[in-house]
Amino acid sequence: MNVLGIETSCDETAVAVVSDGTPPRVRANLVQSQLAEHAVYGGIVPEIAARAHLDLLDRLIRAALDEAAIGLDAIDGVAAAAGPGLIGGLIVGTMAAKGIAWAGNKPYVAVNHLEAHALTARLTDSVTFPYLLLLVSGGHSQLLACIGVGRYRQLGTTLDDAAGEAFDKSAKLLGLAQPGGPAIERAARTGNPRRFPLPRPMRGRDGCDFSFSGLKTAIRERVLACDVADPGIVADLAAAIEQAICDTLVDRTAIALRRFRAQHPAGTALVAAGGVAANARLRARLAALADDASLGFVAPPAGLCTDNGAMIAWAGVERLRLGLADPLDAPVRPRWPLDPGAYTAKPPR
Repeated sequence: MNVLGIETSCDETAVAVVSDGTPPRVRANLVQSQLAEHAVYGGIVPEIAARAHLDLLDRLIRAALDEAAIGLDAIDGVAAAAGPGLIGGLIVGTMAAKGIAWAGNKPYVAVNHLEAHALTARLTDSVTFPYLLLLVSGGHSQLLACIGVGRYRQLGTTLDDAAGEAFDKSAKLLGLAQPGGPAIERAARTGNPRRFPLPRPMRGRDGCDFSFSGLKTAIRERVLACDVADPGIVADLAAAIEQAICDTLVDRTAIALRRFRAQHPAGTALVAAGGVAANARLRARLAALADDASLGFVAPPAGLCTDNGAMIAWAGVERLRLGLADPLDAPVRPRWPLDPGAYTAKPPR
């Protein structure tokens, strides 16, 4: 089975071709960033993102098919991110996918972007259900029990801002590049994380929810009180920020892990996904946490943690295996929680 995957939910235009098999094969995985287009505005502008997807998508689809060395006739299904995300970008990607599916009489799969992240560990490491997922990115911080394709139970979510957003805003305050997570990680390598004390929101409390708004405020106050023209201060602040965010994520995950183990004794692994999961310090801490719980730890390669087409194509493979194709009038869903029944203080984005 060869599936074409299209990802346009935010500010990356991505196309991939993934083949089912043992093991699966990523035959092409192309990502075109829009960092330059948005840099002057200090953040992502939805209209600019949608127009960039329009400009880039045809070329990327052709390039991905060329790199995979197959034609559209050899594609067995077309998958596209249909939510959650920016509605303009979602419309661009899904309409392209629907057009290809209609023209070639291929099945179409409307993929939940979050499910694509959740299933990536099954593409890279053949992880079996059930497993505990820490999903951390610019828009999402969630802990989920992954029981099967389409079956997710939320154990915790952010009450306000996501971890990736805390990284991005902190990097902006420090005058570092975007995306903020990698920039903070690079600056932190030579820093002293103990020089600037920062809070660990929710640490020690019952439950598995996150909160990062207070930490963002504390970081802003620290930065305004310092000379960020001094590289040594920037390095120490970056190290303190990275450690505070990692400590918070690990604390919440530890509670979720105990609950997951009690409810799913046959659980196989702790999985980290999303852009923040590319952070080396966080991976090391989570690996130790999983080892203490006698579970495996899996985090996909960094290029498959950030938004990409391969994860969309693989989610399409997983769903098509189960006969879960979608009609061509399937809508886009800017808000689309993996666990619709879960309580969320802030609607998922």
